[in-house]
Amino acid sequence: MTTLKERARALRLHGLIARWDEIADADWLADLIDREEQERSARSLERRRAAAHIPAFTPLADFNWSWPRAIDAEAVNRLMALDFIDERTNAVLIGGQGTGKTMIAANIAHQALVHGHTVRFANAPGLLARLASLDSRQLLLHHLTLIARPSLLVLDEIGYLTLDRHQGDLLYAIITRRYQRRSTLLTTSLGFAQWDHIFPSTSSIAGTVDRLVHNATIVTIDGDSFRLGRKGGR
Repeated sequence: MTTLKERARALRLHGLIARWDEIADADWLADLIDREEQERSARSLERRRAAAHIPAFTPLADFNWSWPRAIDAEAVNRLMALDFIDERTNAVLIGGQGTGKTMIAANIAHQALVHGHTVRFANAPGLLARLASLDSRQLLLHHLTLIARPSLLVLDEIGYLTLDRHQGDLLYAIITRRYQRRSTLLTTSLGFAQWDHIFPSTSSIAGTVDRLVHNATIVTIDGDSFRLGRKGGR
């Protein structure tokens, strides 16, 4: 087990460590270190939560699993266990509008935050449009480096808008930078065979899909929109 002194050193409590021989047996020492760890953990969570930009979501416990005609609940639960992040593999949620893709992705992202991972949640068309608008190669490379850093990157809503060649190449750049280094979770309304409709002029899309799905968990949701059925959930 980690000793109190090791925990104090990890917290960089240099003043305590310098006087360790004097205070090692003090009754208050363990409680002080516990409180410092809890406070720093809470501050870390809040910082990571603010940087993650996870949208409001319905807890997975309230998800109506009987509403979709088909969904692999076991695969979703495995994703919630976060092993894919430790293994640095990817996940893809495929389904029509309103079938729960974003809600499931947000739950997984929040679970990752709570367990100490860094997360970035982004609307994919919006992110790619912002990157494409940058007029400096140096600035673009800087943003791509930032996007490559989080333990989990969620790219939401691929498929609702047609994207141009430059945006398709930027998606390739993002997936390539993260490939086997960090995990990416992508939601899409179209199967991969239909991605030529999303990126009609992009030659790199085959390479994007190849890297994205290598050892990935792919969950297909078949069902009608929760919103149109007034069942709640996105």
